Amino acid sequence: MRGILLLGACMFAAMSVNARTVKGLIKDAQTGEEIIGASVLIKEDPTKGAVTGLDGSFNLDLNRQKCTLICSYVGYKTMEIHVTPDSKDLTIALKADEVLLEGVTVVATNPGRTEAGARGIERQAMNVVNVMSAKAIELSPDITVANVIQRMSGVTVERNSSGEGQYAILRGMDKRYNYTLVNGVKIPSPDNKNRFVPLDIFPSEMLDRLEVTKSLTANMEGDGIGGAVNLIMKDAPSDRQFTANLSTGYNAMYFDRDFQSFNKGAIVKQSPYEAKGMPEDTRVTMDDFKTDNLRMKWKRPLPDLTAGLSYGDRFFDDKLGVMLAGSYLNTYRGKESQIYYQPGTSHNGIEYRDYSSLQTRIGAHAKLDYHINSQHKLTWYNGYMDMQEAEVRDGQDDKEGAVRMKWNHQYIINSTLKGEHAFLENNVLRLNWSAVLSKAYSETPDNTEIYMQGTHLQNTNSAIRRWEHNSDKDKAGYVDLMYKWNLGGGSVLDFSVGGMYRDKKRDSFFNEYTFDSATGSKDPQYQGTDWNNYDELLFAARKYGNISDPLNYDATEKIGAGYGMVKYTYGRWELIGGVRVEHTNQGYTLKFPTESADPKGNQKYTDVLPSFHAKYGVHENANLRLSYARSINRPSFFEIVPYSIINEDYKEKGNPDLKHTVADNVDFRYEFFPKSSEQFMIGAFYKYLKDPIEYGLLNEGQDTYYKPMNFGNATNLGLEVDIMKYFNWFGIKANYTYTHSKITTEKRIMEGSEVKQVSQSRPLFGQAAHVANLSLLFKSTKYGWEGQLAGSYTGKRLSDISNWYEDDIWEDGYMQLDASVEKSFKNGISLFAKASNLLDTPLLRYIHKGPHTENVNSERTDGNVIERKEWHGQSFMLGIRYKL
Repeated sequence: MRGILLLGACMFAAMSVNARTVKGLIKDAQTGEEIIGASVLIKEDPTKGAVTGLDGSFNLDLNRQKCTLICSYVGYKTMEIHVTPDSKDLTIALKADEVLLEGVTVVATNPGRTEAGARGIERQAMNVVNVMSAKAIELSPDITVANVIQRMSGVTVERNSSGEGQYAILRGMDKRYNYTLVNGVKIPSPDNKNRFVPLDIFPSEMLDRLEVTKSLTANMEGDGIGGAVNLIMKDAPSDRQFTANLSTGYNAMYFDRDFQSFNKGAIVKQSPYEAKGMPEDTRVTMDDFKTDNLRMKWKRPLPDLTAGLSYGDRFFDDKLGVMLAGSYLNTYRGKESQIYYQPGTSHNGIEYRDYSSLQTRIGAHAKLDYHINSQHKLTWYNGYMDMQEAEVRDGQDDKEGAVRMKWNHQYIINSTLKGEHAFLENNVLRLNWSAVLSKAYSETPDNTEIYMQGTHLQNTNSAIRRWEHNSDKDKAGYVDLMYKWNLGGGSVLDFSVGGMYRDKKRDSFFNEYTFDSATGSKDPQYQGTDWNNYDELLFAARKYGNISDPLNYDATEKIGAGYGMVKYTYGRWELIGGVRVEHTNQGYTLKFPTESADPKGNQKYTDVLPSFHAKYGVHENANLRLSYARSINRPSFFEIVPYSIINEDYKEKGNPDLKHTVADNVDFRYEFFPKSSEQFMIGAFYKYLKDPIEYGLLNEGQDTYYKPMNFGNATNLGLEVDIMKYFNWFGIKANYTYTHSKITTEKRIMEGSEVKQVSQSRPLFGQAAHVANLSLLFKSTKYGWEGQLAGSYTGKRLSDISNWYEDDIWEDGYMQLDASVEKSFKNGISLFAKASNLLDTPLLRYIHKGPHTENVNSERTDGNVIERKEWHGQSFMLGIRYKL
């Protein structure tokens, strides 16, 4: 027995001597980025191997002194490495399996698909940029660009009525202060009043990467004080690629309440005025209106459904690249809201509002690139984004109620032809150009709101039905000419000149009708006795609708711009100086002017926008950046129209005297990239805004209006920290932004029975002082598991501005927690699950306590008067994905 134990001990000792662990790192030979998921096998024993983790590293146990490792990854040439007893930490560089054709090297044209590629774009950029890769977007719990973008440094989102993200707020600057690009080209907005683009119309899976630019160079359009959002759509790959996904889910809000829907298919798209050919005699009767669309259903919704397809390949000896992609999303969302108190309005106790929203999104794009030869390339992009939303808002307080049935359809079409040309020896002269056609359209036909008095129809002003539609058509051209001059000794001068011209035409139609009860005050229509559904109510149409509303207008905008820019590179230094000149000619024509409104209006101005950027390589893989740029913000199309309309919660009014905003922006950032997919960034920014445009509540006579105004000059400064660190199976993404802004305006205050003016300093509208995101990533490449737990916090921010002292409405800090997990199989199939808004934290709005609220009899929190609370419910999704 003792001999057997001794023999076993000797064998174990011998194995321990021979067994050892080899550590290694696999990188891309050209870019240096770590390759995640590369396979490492022992040639002499193929049953044993390892797979690289999130940081590109692997650990492999060897039972022999000498062996050969076979390293492989899709799209790269397989490589063999001989391992000896002296081999310790290996660094293995795989070469891309490139396709050569007539002197043209065709590789995957978009490095931003991977995390390492996204970091490379940030590192090489001329200005301050943050990039989210396609891989990060795919793994995130979000299904629209508006929700994805909130994970990025310094970005918060403004949500729509169903709680979904809709508009981006960059560095605390309202959505109006940034613009949206698709493949580097500005696109129009389907909004009937404003120029900002709703990001929830874009399905996130159609992107190769998402870029947020925070400092502008002279070759970028100048109306981005907050920055610019650039959506880079999927490019044609080097090899054939096919992906498909299908998922379903549910919103927890409908586990215990019904989803309300109406017969949107019966909506008549044209108003009676349009249907009659817009006659001079605009009188209407109830015979001109249908009520089939007012029939309501109360039932549990069907599960959500999302699907996507993409196909990419190269043809004609790989000269022609094709990428086709489409997506479909059908989701049921909603909101539960409790309104306690609103300045200037009266409520009978708490008003409870339930929102039920069916959102349908369709996205399709085709992107073609053709390599004529090594010096000339053409790209043609065509994209179509379509969104339909059918929403019911059912609200009531102790005495009154109102139900709204609204269907909105909007789409954006973009077609862009681009050319890239190189001339002279070593391609020192380059010419890029773009020709762009775009259209944005929105329609909200027969938007109906019915008003109740207890359980019966309100006798007068019983209902409003309105028709709205608008379109925005853009024709634009861009040209850039660049010359590289090598001065020798490692110094290079790059000269750039160029310009753009855009001709925008916008039309807007608005038609509203008011109804009274057909039975009068002596014979009210009681629910349960006289009617059970809204299409059974009896209305009497007033003879004349609101035809001459100022929302019937045509708008034009012609923008011409030219720029010159010089970039000097020497050693670790990169200096860029430039100036851009933009001329704006913006105007409107009212289709049905009234005596009180100017039928035409026009604003013309020219802005000179200088910029300077410096980048210094302080040490290996680290940069210091300093940027200065002047930028502007134009009034939205409808803001300068002298309109006055009754809207959701307040009356709204235009401002023909509104000035455009001019801002000086300074950025400073230190960025360190320890590995190709990791980063540490810390930066500071400062903005001085002259005549910022904000909306505020303004008292004029007996009415309170929500109106765009120039309240005064403002400053905005802040600090950003961005961290991304990966270990073999675990990763951390974190960012934090502190923003402080200040604007001093005149406000009203009551002293006895007298109204006086006082000055008050406050932050800019919509800005949160503290914004933080933390994501924990988990990945087991060997077993095919990866997941993410993502938390985001948006601090207290100013939600609505009052012209009374300390009477502004604030939104409390908001925390959101989301999660996702995915299991991949070797056959290309993946199963995934996503969950959003797990905490279901209520959104709380309030008015600060003070003498002005002492007599307000309403619910309070910490002494502050609660304006409203809102819940959006958790959403869950399960799906399957296939990649070839």
